[in-house]
Amino acid sequence: MESNQNSAVLLLQDGTVFYGRKCGTNGITTGEIAFNTAMTGYQEVFTDPSYFGQCLVMATSHIGNYGVHKEEVESLKCQVAGIIIKKFSDVASRVGGNGTLQNYLERDGVVGICDLDTRALVRHIRENGAMNCIISSSEFDLEKLKEQLNAAPSMDGLELASRVACSESYEYGNPQSELKIAVMDFGVKKNILRCLAERGAFLKVFPLSATKEDVLSWSPDGIMFSNGPGDPSAMPYTINLIKELIETNIPAFGICLGHQLIGLSQGLKTEKMFNGHRGVNHPIKNMLTGKGEITSQNHGFVISKSSIIENENVQITHLHLNDDTVAGIRLKNKPVFSVQYHPEASAGPHDSRYLFDDFIQAVKHAKAVVE
Repeated sequence: MESNQNSAVLLLQDGTVFYGRKCGTNGITTGEIAFNTAMTGYQEVFTDPSYFGQCLVMATSHIGNYGVHKEEVESLKCQVAGIIIKKFSDVASRVGGNGTLQNYLERDGVVGICDLDTRALVRHIRENGAMNCIISSSEFDLEKLKEQLNAAPSMDGLELASRVACSESYEYGNPQSELKIAVMDFGVKKNILRCLAERGAFLKVFPLSATKEDVLSWSPDGIMFSNGPGDPSAMPYTINLIKELIETNIPAFGICLGHQLIGLSQGLKTEKMFNGHRGVNHPIKNMLTGKGEITSQNHGFVISKSSIIENENVQITHLHLNDDTVAGIRLKNKPVFSVQYHPEASAGPHDSRYLFDDFIQAVKHAKAVVE
């Protein structure tokens, strides 16, 4: 191609090439390509730590129209490795906004490409599965890009939580609250903390290096295992820590990566999906109530259903209605439950916020029994 200062190229692991125009910052980035079907909430998506290491295709046509807002973040910065967009808006039209998406991406050093056929790209990914890719707006020699792409690590077996989790513990919420929830940070979204605090909990967020003794010395009434990026099976220390914490009988709730790690701690298995679930319109069935939920999801790994069937202490509580994958479990012998999706949403519908209420009620019940 004839490159100019606005050109960009996308090269997939299987050799497929797309050309377009650059957006975001100038440069080169690699990661696993994935697509998100949400029509709104791009800022929350881009700042979600669970997307760390991924080059994200936004399936909806127009991105950037309403700019950015300081309150619509799930972490301190953009976490995506790169973005791939059909129509990118360089201007923002919004009352009370805080600037354009372009300036936001430049601030955080996010490389992107736009003005390409994202419908064709999404169909290609759906048919050929998850794979690595490289986006470049500074180098256009495909052989050089292939060499750099081949050196990028596979998401399968890759531990990434340590790249986004806190390094030191911190507190969140009202210290006068009667309920204390320990949050194990694997890349926690801010709205998970908000949802717990809004329900009267005082939180202490612990880093990956925390020990069982660190957590228990704070005397928590409940434990939250957060979302995060990467392959859960590549986190043996954390899996063992979760197993030890579950044995204390303190009520616990897991979301996304936290859900997968709970499963692994109980002898279940996880598997990488051909294509992950990413969007805000995923249908879930609550197997306990029979009701449906429209949910926000972002994951490329799931707990193996066959491994649950073989485990008499685990019950499937939620199923994904599109592909029948496991979307929620509970332990029969412990006050522990988890879901594969995001009840805190941001972005997404609030159908599943009741899970935070269920968790708080379980914590209150356990606290009352002890007292």
